[in-house]
Amino acid sequence: MYKNNRIIVVIPARGGSKGIPRKNIRLLANKPLIGYSIETALNSNYVDDVVVTTDDDEIKFISEQFGAFTIKRSNELAEDDVPLDPVIFNAVNTTETLNGVKYDFIITIQPTSPLLKSETLNKTIEKLYDKDNDTIISVVDDRHLSWGFSKEKNSYYPLYDKRVNRQYLPKAYKETGGIFATKREFLKEDSRLGNNINLIEVSNHESIDIDNYEDWWVAERLLNKKRVLIKTDATDEIGTGHIYRGLAIASKLANHEVLFLLDESKKLGIDIVENHNYPYLTHKSFKNENTIDNTQNSENTENIEDNYNNNIYEECCEINQELINEIEDYDPDIIINDILNTSAEYISKLKENKYFVINFEDLGEGAELADIVFDALYEHQIPSKNVYSGHKYYILKDEFYYQKQKNIENIDEVNDILLTFGGTDPNNLTKKTLDSLLKSSYNGKITVILGLGYKNKKGIKEEFAKYSNISIFENVKNISEYMYNADLIFTSAGRTMYEIASIGVPCVCLCQNQRELTHTFGNAENGFLNLGLGKNLSKKELIKTIETLLNDNDLRREMNKRMLSIDLKHGFENMIKIVKSKYKDFDKI
Repeated sequence: MYKNNRIIVVIPARGGSKGIPRKNIRLLANKPLIGYSIETALNSNYVDDVVVTTDDDEIKFISEQFGAFTIKRSNELAEDDVPLDPVIFNAVNTTETLNGVKYDFIITIQPTSPLLKSETLNKTIEKLYDKDNDTIISVVDDRHLSWGFSKEKNSYYPLYDKRVNRQYLPKAYKETGGIFATKREFLKEDSRLGNNINLIEVSNHESIDIDNYEDWWVAERLLNKKRVLIKTDATDEIGTGHIYRGLAIASKLANHEVLFLLDESKKLGIDIVENHNYPYLTHKSFKNENTIDNTQNSENTENIEDNYNNNIYEECCEINQELINEIEDYDPDIIINDILNTSAEYISKLKENKYFVINFEDLGEGAELADIVFDALYEHQIPSKNVYSGHKYYILKDEFYYQKQKNIENIDEVNDILLTFGGTDPNNLTKKTLDSLLKSSYNGKITVILGLGYKNKKGIKEEFAKYSNISIFENVKNISEYMYNADLIFTSAGRTMYEIASIGVPCVCLCQNQRELTHTFGNAENGFLNLGLGKNLSKKELIKTIETLLNDNDLRREMNKRMLSIDLKHGFENMIKIVKSKYKDFDKI
């Protein structure tokens, strides 16, 4: 009932569909097709009665299971060439007689429009209430550069005045068939059209009308689409690894709706997401007077990222209500936290809202409460039913999927060395390695790629400007190409290890801190020479390692061979198999 107007929704559903046999009761995303339109009508705020008119006993039974009243249609009204007008007329008259009521608004909904929303139905009814409207028909904006054909001239002609981009064309609407609403006085056996016709525009999704298998495929994809929220950040200090993993995941979720949630004070992360054209929301930073910012003095910390990690933990322990509000407003199906350690309080809040929670590299108390924790960096020694660790869950940046691998079987010399210590390089391992290379017998090309947070970029460039064989870059866009061109790479024991291994370039790891010592992937078995904590390594020891690698071709080839034996290009597939399995169980709860 809407403002004293009694409303009936009629859903016509024959059993003899031709394009897709038994279409109306086939399972679409695990629900009979007709179930969607019945639920749309029943969930409306205004609809009094929902009636399915059908000639098929199975459709009748299933419709009643979903809560609709049914009318058995006569054979004459079920013929292929019978239009809808007499079918709707019969259904309304029969229902009015059986219920002893008179309806004011007659709404026809097609069972082949499974994405139609109850909100759209409500808006249609509100629009029909207007005294200036007799009939409302659902349409979709269908602007295109269209052409007509003249039989007389046997030629095509444009249906537009000027060739412009689609958004600048005059609006043109196509009926979707989803909704046809009319006032009772205009319902006749041969017509439902009133004198004053208005339209209600629906989205492309809602406009889908299932007529063939291609339509079915599209509808099923859209019905299975999830809302995925990725909480992550990037700054010069914490680096960009977290946000680029989020982007790599987002690029592979084309069938789902993905939104990033970013700290408004961390502009680098916002800039990166904007440059990749992904939608995002921001939240205010957590303010805690007791939190000390140690990022300005690397002597107070082994790793800037650890500080970020601890701040996030404090933030979540206190519960950043601004953050929670943004999450609740978006109301995702799945939330991905790529913020390192989380607290039990933060994850508990997410679980209270029935979100499916996936965390990355989480060693905090919240990890135990998340649905899944993926950790490629830390090989967890204590088994946990929700933790999946190891290199097979590493997700490469997109550029590494199409970068070719390097086989050095026939390469006898080292002519190009790459240094890339990422992030902030708080121990300045870049300079230590450069000094050691210059004191070694090596005289080939040296390429240095500085991290965004490297503190003295100008100083190191000036110090080594006199060496013609040294090139120093920052913020490069195609680091995979630099890696491929190198014969030997020096890096820290972070995520870069996996990227290097995916290409197969012999690599020396110098750990920045104790945490990196636990990144067990960077070992000899996987083709790395791991020299432990870089700050404790003497230049003498480093030079000795350099000389060994320069002169031992067999060692470099063995490192290359071991790296290439590791499958690092199916991390997303390995991850998504687990997510699908776990989410299926979660969805049943």
